[in-house]
Amino acid sequence: MNDPTTPDSICVEVVYADPQRQILRKVEIAANSSVTAAILASAIGDELPAGFQPAGIGIFGRLVTPATLLRDGDRVELYRPLLADPKDSRRKRARSRPPQL
Repeated sequence: MNDPTTPDSICVEVVYADPQRQILRKVEIAANSSVTAAILASAIGDELPAGFQPAGIGIFGRLVTPATLLRDGDRVELYRPLLADPKDSRRKRARSRPPQL
C-alpha cells in the first residue's frame, strides 16, 4: 500500500556550464533515484562536448557520488576539469609583479 505522504516522483535539475553556454534540464524521475538516473533521464549528454567526463558531480555545490539519492528540488551539477591549478596561477601572478616597497 502506498503512503499518500510519499511522492512517487520528484523533480530535479541537471546543469552544466562552460564559458560559452549553460545547459539546464528539468526532469521528473522516480522517488529515491540516484544522481546517475537523473543524468541519464535528462539526456544532457547529447549536448555536452564530445568526450566530456565530469571532473566532479555536485548537488548545490557539494560534491557527491553518482550513487547519491536525490530529493525533490535538487540541482545536479556537472563540473568541468580545471584548466589551471588556482594556487599555481596565483603564484605566477605574484612572481610577475614588481616588488612592493
